[in-house]
Formats: sequence, C-alpha cells, structure tokens
Amino acid sequence: MRLLLAGLLSAFLAAAPPSANDCVACHDIDLAKFATTKHGSMGCTDCHSSITRLPHADKPAPVNCADCHADQVKAYKKSVHGVAKQNGMTDAATCASCHGPAHAILGASDPASKVAKKNLADTCGSCHSNPDFLSKHQIPFVKPVEAYRLSVHGREVAKGNAAAASCSDCHGSHDILASRDPQAKVNRANVADTCGVCHSDIQAIYADSVHGLALKRGSKDSPTCTGCHGEHEILAPSEPGSLVNSARVSTSTCGRCHGDERLNTRYGFGDKVPAYQDSFHGLSVRGGGKSAANCASCHGVHNILPSADSRSTVNPANLAQTCGKCHPGAGAKLAAAPIHVRTATMTEHVSVRWIRLAYLALIPLTIGFMLLHNFLDWLAKLRRGPHHGATHEGFPRMNLTFRITHGMVIVSFISLVVTGFALKFPESAWVKLFQSFDPTSSLRGVVHRIAAVVMMAGTVFHFVHLALSKRDRIILVELLPSWQDAKDIFNMLRFNLGLIKERPTFGMFGYPEKMEYWAFMWGTVVMAVTGILLWAENWSLRHFPKWVLDAATAAHWYEAILATLSILVWHWYLVIFDPDVYPMDLAWLNGKASADHMRETRPEYYRRTIEKHGTEHHDA
Repeated sequence: MRLLLAGLLSAFLAAAPPSANDCVACHDIDLAKFATTKHGSMGCTDCHSSITRLPHADKPAPVNCADCHADQVKAYKKSVHGVAKQNGMTDAATCASCHGPAHAILGASDPASKVAKKNLADTCGSCHSNPDFLSKHQIPFVKPVEAYRLSVHGREVAKGNAAAASCSDCHGSHDILASRDPQAKVNRANVADTCGVCHSDIQAIYADSVHGLALKRGSKDSPTCTGCHGEHEILAPSEPGSLVNSARVSTSTCGRCHGDERLNTRYGFGDKVPAYQDSFHGLSVRGGGKSAANCASCHGVHNILPSADSRSTVNPANLAQTCGKCHPGAGAKLAAAPIHVRTATMTEHVSVRWIRLAYLALIPLTIGFMLLHNFLDWLAKLRRGPHHGATHEGFPRMNLTFRITHGMVIVSFISLVVTGFALKFPESAWVKLFQSFDPTSSLRGVVHRIAAVVMMAGTVFHFVHLALSKRDRIILVELLPSWQDAKDIFNMLRFNLGLIKERPTFGMFGYPEKMEYWAFMWGTVVMAVTGILLWAENWSLRHFPKWVLDAATAAHWYEAILATLSILVWHWYLVIFDPDVYPMDLAWLNGKASADHMRETRPEYYRRTIEKHGTEHHDA
C-alpha cells in the first residue's frame, strides 16, 4: 500500500504543470523583473501552453498570442505588416518588433514601454528610419519619422503632451493598412475623419466646405488635411516652414492646385493664381511681407465655400466685410469690381488696356529713338575725335540751389527705382540680397515712400525757387520747346551721318535738355498722382471705383520703366558717356561745365554770357 501511494504521488507530480521556479532552473529569466511586466501575473504555461510536464520537448510549440489577443492578432494579419510577413518578408514587423521581447513587454501607459506615446517614433523608426530597410523594400517615403519629430505633433509628444498625435493615432496600431487601401486611416478619403478625432470642430467645418464636399463626392483632386498641412512634418501656421504659413499658403499650398494647368483645364479655375501673384498683395507676400492678404485672408481656411454660397466670405454680399478687415470702408467699391485682374486679359478694365497699349508703343519708340540718336552721336564723335581743346576751364552752369534740388532728385530717384523694382521682381538674385537685411520687405516700403516724398519735395522746391528768383526763372523761358528744336534734331542726325559739315549749335539749352526736363516733369506728375492714389489705397477705394487703382497701378509701373530707361539711355549718355564730356560732366557736383564744351556747342550763348557778365559767368 505504501508503495502504491508513493507511485500515485509521483505520477501526480509529474502530470502537474511546471511552475515558474521549475522553469528558471533551466531558463535564465529574472522572475522579479518579469513580475513588473504586462504579463508578470501570468505563469509560464499560460503562454507556453504546449508544455505540460517536465522535462519538455526540445522544440515546444510556438506561443500563440491570439489565445488572449484574438482581435489584435486578427487585425495584424490583415495589416500591411501581417500581409508582408505572410508573403515571405522575413523582416516585417511582428509583435516583438513593436512590443519588445516576450518577457519584457510593458503596458502602453508605462513610460518605458516601446509603444508608449513618447517612444513610439523610435520604435517605428527602427525600420522606417533605416535607409537599408527602406531601400531594400522600395518604400518611397523619405525620412517620415525624422519629419514627424520636427512636427508640431512630434515636439508636443516629446514634451510629454499625451493628447498630441503619435504614429498609431494616425496610422493605427495593429490594423495599419497601406494608404491606398480604402479602409486605411490615412487613405485620402478618411484623413479628415482621422484628424477629426483630435480636431473635431475643424473637421466639421471642413466637411461642409467646397473641398470637403468634393472629397465626399469622390474627387481625387480635392485637398484633404494632409494636402494643405503636409503629412509627417506638420508645422504650426506661425512657423516659417509651414505650408500654411501666411508667406507660403498662396504659393506652396493653394497655388499648387489652383495654379496647375491640368487641374485648371479640368475644373476651370481661371488665372486667379497668376493674377494674385502679380498683384500688390502677391508681390508683397512673394517679397517676404507678412501683413499682405493671402488666399486664406479672403477665402477662409477650413470654411472655404463657393462664392455663390451666401455663407462664403467672398460672396458679393460679404465682400465689404471681408475686404473691410484690411481696408475699412472700401469694401463696397471692391465688391462691385473684379478682384483677380490679370494684365492683358479680358478681366482688365478698358482704362488699363489703353494705358498698357499706349506705353507699349511709347516705350520702344522713345527708347529706340534715344538709342539710335546716342549711338550715331557716339560713333561720329569717336570717328572725328574731340572738337574742343582741353583747357579744363570751368563755366558756371548750376548754382547751389539747383545742385541741391538735383541732389534730392538723384538720391530719391535711385531709391525709388531700387525699392520699386524690388517689389516687382521679388525672386531676383539682387533683391534676395536686400531681403537678407530686410526679410519682411517692411523697410523697402518705408524707403520707397520716403524717397517719393523727397522727390516731390525736390520738385516743389524747384518751382518755389524759380518763383522767388527772377534771375533763375529765365530757365523756364529757355526750356520752352520751339520749332527750332525739331530742326536741330534733324540737322544733328544729318551731321552725325556725315550728310552736312556744320554742326548744329544751341542756346542756353539744346533739345536734349529740353526733352529731358519736360519728360521728367511729366513723369514726376504721373508717378506722384498714381503713387499717392496707391499709397492712400483705403481713401482711394472709398472714393473711386477699383478700376481707378488698377489704372494707377498700370501707369505707375509703365512710367517707372520709361523713366528708368530714359535716365540710363539719355541722361547718362549726356553727362557721362558722351565723348565730349567723358568721364563726367561735373556741373552737378561743383556747378561748372567745361568751358571748351560750352564754346563748342553753345557759342552764341557763351559769347553773350561772357560779354554781359565778364568773368562772372551767369549761373543756370
């Protein structure tokens, strides 16, 4: 009996499941550390269920996580990782790849867990930041984890914000699917709902917008959250690198679709993007301006609606309020006129068209004449050689008052040209150099307006001086055009072509100075009037139709081109490159012109002046 009982006891003990203490006799497992893990309360055979006695087979059956985690395993098998594993991809992610070694798995709420929110980027990055892994499996997304870490979400997670999005919040955890899968959380049709888990108020607004409704209808072109904000490197709108930053939203985001030729052909967007780019708002933004209106300023952000919708911010009934945010009281005028107007299209006003056509004829004719005239003159003088001696005797030509006025014009004109063309060509290399010192272009605008005031003040000062000085007022009479000027132009061309032998001579002023003086006065008036209208745009829009400002913009631009080219081609030749005065006529600096040149070109005026004043020459 005693032997029988002993046998039965031995058989019972052999059939009993092995305990953890039994297992550690052979397996190097720290039971105390294991007890702190997610599975620490479980026995070894809870997972290794095929082991029922000791000693056990050399190769026990694999652990089946589905025994406890059936839903998760089922989801994993359908996921991009599970399918890859089933298709023979040996390095596809498994449970252990994400959760860690079986005996060290920690709960997601544990800060040390591999799937804790703060560590998830590192866990996913073990594969998705590995260049060899990405290359081997031809995964097209470049550095998604690194981009995420730089994003507003990644930085918030790194700071410990448990509400910020991590990889699994957007892609899922066990049920990660390829973005092309209609069920994927990051499929373009589902992105708004995915983002809406955290941004529910914005998602509701977007769903009712023109973009959201188009997406719901199945449009593959309508933007989603990631289409505007980016995918992994989502930045706050205030950050310069953000796709929705005020400086980039019109060009990098809205313009990417609305300026696309193929999408324009499909949906008929029109030329609103290039029209905006060429407008003052667009040029200012392209130049780094932060305060000028962009697409979102007028059309809204997530609440973009068709202009026909009464709720739309660009509905005609709402334009006064929308535009009035920046232009108080001007909305009514803007609402009654086309907004996105592009030059040389049917949208431009008839006044703009005629101004453009007039200048497109005037500029080449004027500058063409100047180039031909100066080239013939230069060639003839080069061939004949200097016509006067080199005594270096000075003849007073500009008194101090005239030199001060001229100095104001020099400084202001150059400043206006540089700052004006910097606005029109913001991407040019020379403009980028200035933008390195003035990234927002705010200084450019200030300098331009100060220069305009100096230019106008110099012109007013000039006429006040003439009104007060009887002696100097004579220049107005001498500068009046006459029929003789036309003869002089004709004869000078004949002389330079070698058709006549006698060179035309002039009085106090010849036709070159007369043409330049009155062209300058005309240009100053045009630039001043149009510039003031544009500077005081809110006042202008309250009192004039929008086409007046469009016309002012066109006239200001074309007149600037004409004036700049005239100075470069005509004035600089007269005072610098003319062989008779080269290297420079210094009258603007010391008030004296070359007496030799004056005797050569203005003999009668020179003789009268000497006879009348002797050695005390008359200052002009």
